[in-house]
Amino acid sequence: MIRADEVVQLFHRAGFGLFTGVPCSYLTPLIDAVIDSKDIRYVGAANEGEAVAIAAGARLGGRESVVMFQNSGLGNAVNPLTSLTYSFRLPVLVVTTWRGEPEGEPDEPQHEVMGEITPRLLELMKIPWELFPSDASALEAALARAQAYMAEQRLPYAFIVQKNAIEAAATGKHRTRERLSSGSVRGSLGARLDPDATMRALVAGVSGSDVVVATTGYTGRALYAVGDRPNQLYMVGSMGCASSFALGLALTQPQRRVVVLDGDGALLMHLGALAIVGHEAPPNLVHVLLDNGVHDSTGAQATVAPAVDLAGVALACGYPDVRRVASAGALTEAVGRAGRERAGGPAFLHVRTEPRTNRKLPRPSETPPEVAERLATWMRTHV
Repeated sequence: MIRADEVVQLFHRAGFGLFTGVPCSYLTPLIDAVIDSKDIRYVGAANEGEAVAIAAGARLGGRESVVMFQNSGLGNAVNPLTSLTYSFRLPVLVVTTWRGEPEGEPDEPQHEVMGEITPRLLELMKIPWELFPSDASALEAALARAQAYMAEQRLPYAFIVQKNAIEAAATGKHRTRERLSSGSVRGSLGARLDPDATMRALVAGVSGSDVVVATTGYTGRALYAVGDRPNQLYMVGSMGCASSFALGLALTQPQRRVVVLDGDGALLMHLGALAIVGHEAPPNLVHVLLDNGVHDSTGAQATVAPAVDLAGVALACGYPDVRRVASAGALTEAVGRAGRERAGGPAFLHVRTEPRTNRKLPRPSETPPEVAERLATWMRTHV
């Protein structure tokens, strides 16, 4: 058994600066020790997939990151592990527990199947793994192996944590500070706007030092059609993870604005991400919701967005600057201003558009790893 504070020291010494994840009783000592650490940032996530996206965004921003969760939630992480970290070659270190370990101590019935398949599931995702070491010297060597693999392959590596692998500690000592919703949503929604005109208006409000992250589907392709730039990233797969990815990036790049272009279908898929972004409160994050009321790239099936006050949800989740935008000109102005006033947290801009009629949008000629590497290089040279 290894002490949690030793684990944190070794991870910090190895260069890991951000941990994110979802709790498991096996991880309680480690999570508490990370939260107590002055050297490592901890970001609690609403679900395991969002944690992977946060870590991937932080990794692109230049910070080695760890994502940790219970293996029962490994299924939630499959999508971004296979279509985000793999597609963009953004290596993160996965620390997953082994509830329901075969031949281990009896566990709750819901862990039985996942306990049987956890190692095989990682292998199916092409993620090499090893058991979490039980002493400091073994962990130091394991971290070196993991980092060597991630540096060479640019892909994730995993540790599986067995019961009692990390020394127990007091639980329940960390609490989130209560916050009541304040302020109000500004502006009003008008008629739905043309999607291409909306994208052009949006880009007009972005400055040359901003990073722009576009959600998967037509949004990224529409941004590319307006003009390909090295400060833009076009998400593929990992639907619903764009805001979490942008959060990780914004936390590691606090000197620049990160503008994330989201869709209503994607936002609804991971609505809990709004609460995490609002709580972490990066003032340099600008969250633009392009709401056309449909899943446009899959055949325009309706979403429930018209029946939900999504701007009100963002306000309730802690976004201090929330606006409804009714025109292209107002959108350019709002994007240009948002995140510069440092309102104490992220901005949320809600604009409604028509579903797309022009479906012949170009696809980026660069591969996802090339897009990610290009953006990382651009950020290093444009401080």
